Formats: sequence, C-alpha cells, structure tokens
Amino acid sequence: MGAAQDKLTHLSASGEAHMVDVGDKQETRREAIAEGTVVMQAATLDAILSGNARKGDVLATARIAGIMAAKKTHDLIPLCHPLALSKVTIDIDPDTALPGLRVRATVRVSGQTGVEMEALTAVSVACLTIYDMAKALDKAMTLNGIRLLEKTGGKSGTWRAGER
Repeated sequence: MGAAQDKLTHLSASGEAHMVDVGDKQETRREAIAEGTVVMQAATLDAILSGNARKGDVLATARIAGIMAAKKTHDLIPLCHPLALSKVTIDIDPDTALPGLRVRATVRVSGQTGVEMEALTAVSVACLTIYDMAKALDKAMTLNGIRLLEKTGGKSGTWRAGER
C-alpha cells in the first residue's frame, strides 16, 4: 500500500474522529458482498429448516432483520453516511458440513461512498437474529467468519477477498 492508502480517513491530523466529506466524489454504482456463518448442532439446523423453532420462521425473520440492519447502518456505526440503498439481498443457505447456516448479504447503491459497512452490518444482524430465534434449542451456536467478500465501484474499483 502507498502512503495515501495507509492514512485513516476518519481521523483528522490531530487524531480527532470525523465523518469523511464525500461531496466531491463521483457518484458511481457501488456494490458489496459480505458473508458469515452460524454453526450449530445438526438437530438445531434440522429444527430451523423444518420450521419447528418456537419463535417462528427463523430464515424469513433473519432476512428481514438483515435488510433492516443494512438500511440502519448509519444509526449503528458512528461515522457512516446515510445512504439511499437500491438493493439489499440476504441469502441464507444450510450447510450440513458445518453444520449450520451460511449467510450472504449483497448491498448496492448509486452514490459517492461504498456499502461495505452496510453489507457487513446486514450479515452480522442476520446471524444474530438466527442465534436469537434458535437459542432455546442451542445456546452453544457460534457466529463465525463475518467478512467482506467483494466490493465494486468507486475510485478504488473492484476488490475481492484473497486479493492483496
């Protein structure tokens, strides 16, 4: 990384936190994809997939929670800009090898700043919602591997996990 890329953009020269001014940035289509997993007992996964969780439809509720979280990221993360998101998709797939659920969020905007934080927040809250709705069955569930997979758009272009 070059010196300009090493600079923390949310800190002033004296170390004070501030919201970055994106007013002069070009508006582009920006997208971010994040993922995470919820690892659980096989019986818990079976109960979720069969609709036998006491609190209701775990997957539908987690999808809605993830979408709502993406839209509220600026309320949760202090220096994030409020964005008019054009797309938020939450995909939740069972993985018997874990056993558990793989959660993926795709977030899109046409704007002057990226949506990485919105995608990461969506995945985090969707995973937390799965835990909340199934904790009566399995308090030992773990949330793992929450990370950014890909981002596109903006001055820095495309980035994919595993690429440095």
